[in-house]
Amino acid sequence: MTVAQHEKRSQRGVGRELWGLLRGNRLLVAAAVCLVIFLGLLEDVLSGELMKLDRAAYWLVVEHMRTAWLTPIMESFSALATPVTLLVLLLAVAAFAPGRRPGWCCAVNLGLVVVLNQALKYLVQRPRPDGFRLASVSGFSFPSGHSMVAMAFFGLLAWLVWRYEADKRMRRLLLVAFGLVIVMVGLSRVYLGVHYASDVVAGFCLSLMWLALYTRIGVPLFLGEEGPRGDAR
Repeated sequence: MTVAQHEKRSQRGVGRELWGLLRGNRLLVAAAVCLVIFLGLLEDVLSGELMKLDRAAYWLVVEHMRTAWLTPIMESFSALATPVTLLVLLLAVAAFAPGRRPGWCCAVNLGLVVVLNQALKYLVQRPRPDGFRLASVSGFSFPSGHSMVAMAFFGLLAWLVWRYEADKRMRRLLLVAFGLVIVMVGLSRVYLGVHYASDVVAGFCLSLMWLALYTRIGVPLFLGEEGPRGDAR
């Protein structure tokens, strides 16, 4: 074997090890990417300038997507991340999941994300969009609370389904459903004119970072290593 061949084989080995490391820590890698995106958005928000992302989203979603028949649908999706709806969903999780631990796990996750969102809104104090709202809201805009709680709550449910649901067909169906809800909640906030697109993206990024931490610490604390049924896949 020549020196060049040996070096090439060594490089392949390092590449495979690196790829294996990335695959084994996909959530942490995603969290790192989200952190970079969030910090970039935060820097632009603190500068007080309206971003290209926000202008593009306004042009596409507000000016070209708004129709009489679509507005009630967007209002319904937005309502999926309101306190009343989330409380009902938490009760459903507590009622139908085996034991009490999954319900408490989801409740603590949601409560801590709400606190984090309110703290950041108070620190940043970005005014909400004005002049084209279809809903009455109050408070600051960055990051979007609906987007954060949707990603945190439905994202955790998606992670639990992916981790513990044995039926592959049911697992895929639920993952698609939860993903659709998350995206539509965020889109609905821009459509209704109560958030900038950057608020929504920042909210998603923050909750993904939070989930990377919570699934490593919070979920094992409540569910243990074996999960809600005691039979981890």
